[in-house]
Amino acid sequence: MERLRAPLQAIARQFRRPEAARGDGGGAPADDSVRHVRGQMAAALIALSAKMAKADGVVTREEVTAFREIFRAPGAASRHAGRLFDLARRTTRGYEAYARRVARRWRANPALLEDVLDGLFHIARADGAITEEECAYLQTVAEIFGFSEREFRRIRASHGALDAADPYLILGVDPDISDADLRRAWRRMAAQNHPDALVARGAPPELRRLAEEKMAAINAAYQEILSQRGLDQSPPGD
Repeated sequence: MERLRAPLQAIARQFRRPEAARGDGGGAPADDSVRHVRGQMAAALIALSAKMAKADGVVTREEVTAFREIFRAPGAASRHAGRLFDLARRTTRGYEAYARRVARRWRANPALLEDVLDGLFHIARADGAITEEECAYLQTVAEIFGFSEREFRRIRASHGALDAADPYLILGVDPDISDADLRRAWRRMAAQNHPDALVARGAPPELRRLAEEKMAAINAAYQEILSQRGLDQSPPGD
């Protein structure tokens, strides 16, 4: 990871510039704390996504495109981002150490760690399917981040992989949950994964579309359970 240190630091510095990070992707500049988090997250996404794209031995054009979709580097950071991605994707070696560093940085804010995993899942499925090697990579990163096996399955299901047909898993609840607790669980998941909440806690604005897709999966799972239970299916939020 030593050869990645310089471009990682350069990217983080660029995102701390006032003009480099906007609160809504085009409005007023974000405050210092948000810019700092955004720079650190951008570096984490670049390094881990590049190595994840290499996990199955092949870096596809679709994966590179997906990377560019969730990371539009400001100014000079674009050059550093390209260099970092090229260096990191040459091998998967060293990703565990970097993942541990990211986990320590945001240990008190697991929502940010889940945002990183969401970005990685987006890249993994860019070429149509998540391979066994990519899934193993993602699970290892999730474990390092402190997510349990069930939490990993929940995150994976929200991205349409494997367990996506289980609405209870997507909401992170058991099938015998009461109706009242189910609604509370849905509200909690919706609040954490709302696109505005994602940007407010420092995630790059480009991740907003991923958050919108995840929210759609969460709402669809909730509606499906309501249907199964014969409960009122008014649009969420009514």
